[in-house]
Amino acid sequence: MKDIISKPVSRRSLLAAGVMAPAVFSFSRGASAQQVTLSLGHNAAPTNPRHIAAERFAEIVKDKTGGRVTVRVAPSEQLGNEASLLTSLRTGAVDLTVNSQGSTSALLPELAALGLPFLFNTPEAAFKLLDGNFGGVLEKRFAAVGMVPLGWWDNGIRHISNSKRSINVPEDLKGLKIRTPPDPMTIDIFQALGAATQQISFGELYVALQQGVVDGQENPLANIASSKIFEVNPFISLTGHKWESTPFLMSQITWARLSAADRDIVKAAAAEAGALQRRLMGEFDVKFMAEFKANSKITMNEADKAAFRRASAGVVDNWRKKPFGDFVDQLVKAAG
Repeated sequence: MKDIISKPVSRRSLLAAGVMAPAVFSFSRGASAQQVTLSLGHNAAPTNPRHIAAERFAEIVKDKTGGRVTVRVAPSEQLGNEASLLTSLRTGAVDLTVNSQGSTSALLPELAALGLPFLFNTPEAAFKLLDGNFGGVLEKRFAAVGMVPLGWWDNGIRHISNSKRSINVPEDLKGLKIRTPPDPMTIDIFQALGAATQQISFGELYVALQQGVVDGQENPLANIASSKIFEVNPFISLTGHKWESTPFLMSQITWARLSAADRDIVKAAAAEAGALQRRLMGEFDVKFMAEFKANSKITMNEADKAAFRRASAGVVDNWRKKPFGDFVDQLVKAAG
């Protein structure tokens, strides 16, 4: 499967090409079928499962509509960072995005609770809830902020990388500057662990690490590999401190413009692409675990997870006190 965009493209050129425009609906001469072009933006690299699955989504939609509906996929923050993508989604300037949980929680704060420390040991445990009642609850809440969830993709079990030393226990984080996404849950976890935090856009992370603006970061192995973070962060510590989702979202404005038949096609395509993305994240975890361990330039270690659990336990109690504490209680109980 070839990447749709193989080299950086400026926002100006994308605008000129119509990629940044909202959904375009037009009638071909002599044709009764409505022609639709949708834009899909995200922040991951072209080799990341997020982009591969987004491309698959576009392929399925084009195939099922006989080319009548096309989806233009723009990776690597070409349509803006995640915060700006969400704004564009709400106004209809962008039609679709697969956005990280942390950034999306700025609009739906309770979403961040999915990332409570050590809430899920595996992505499969999380999807049992999200593919059921909890996903339905969140879907209704997304409607209030102008978005239609098309599925829950996997943003992985998270680990810590840095440029200084192996992290075995939380005390090893003291004195380190750790980049986090603009996610209150991740910030709370790392502050509880004793680290200094700084919020930096994912598209700017590699350079920030390279220049020493921050010492380390946290991400699943797939993201560490696809964005080549290991090149500037050779110490990778397997902390497994949290799991995150990647909501696949469509603008409510765009959704309202689609026919019922096209909505069905979009939902089916999203389900198939989501299954691919989840599978690839698992496969990439295994693949890069082996590759990183075999790389003499990388130092990997298994962190003392019990110590990390103890140090971050207070985060759960604090989140129970939020205005949506009932949601947190139900989530913790359901997760067991």
